[in-house]
Amino acid sequence: MGARLKEVYQKSVVPAMTKEFGYANQNAVPKIEKISVNLGMGEATQNAKIMDSAVSELTMIAGQKPIITKARKSIAAFKLREGMAIGCAVTLRGDRMYEFLDRLVNVALPRVRDFRGVSSKSFDGRGNYTLGLKDQLIFPEIDYNKVDKTKGMNISITTTAKTDAEGLALLKHLGMPFRAQGAQG
Repeated sequence: MGARLKEVYQKSVVPAMTKEFGYANQNAVPKIEKISVNLGMGEATQNAKIMDSAVSELTMIAGQKPIITKARKSIAAFKLREGMAIGCAVTLRGDRMYEFLDRLVNVALPRVRDFRGVSSKSFDGRGNYTLGLKDQLIFPEIDYNKVDKTKGMNISITTTAKTDAEGLALLKHLGMPFRAQGAQG
């Protein structure tokens, strides 16, 4: 399945973007380098079981085992001590990355209630895109009955694009459903 999006990239995205931006050769066309999925679990400080379910859910969603992220410093107000597990993250490259993007764009995002598209303003100025999801249930791999609580996650897509316009064009060509410019939500 992951090969499908890679093929789309080679067969249609590269020529379309070369035409649009006038690249000298196809190696100059921006591509996706990696996708990082980060699941922060503030409540894991009180309940270690939450962390186990977060890790297993992220493994199902991403198709590879995440690393556990730990607190870098202690913050008393959040009952946080340095070294405590506070989330998990996974970085996808290659086929797994394309496979994940394919599922995100074509399966997960359309399942978001009242979905009108993702914001095109979430680029960082250098063609990388970050997207926040409120809950993990939009991924079909997650069994609704086994979920103890909804967990939000951030998905960062790192591209080789130099500008936001190129990053936007790249993701648009790969099927990312950006909402119409005027729409709010």
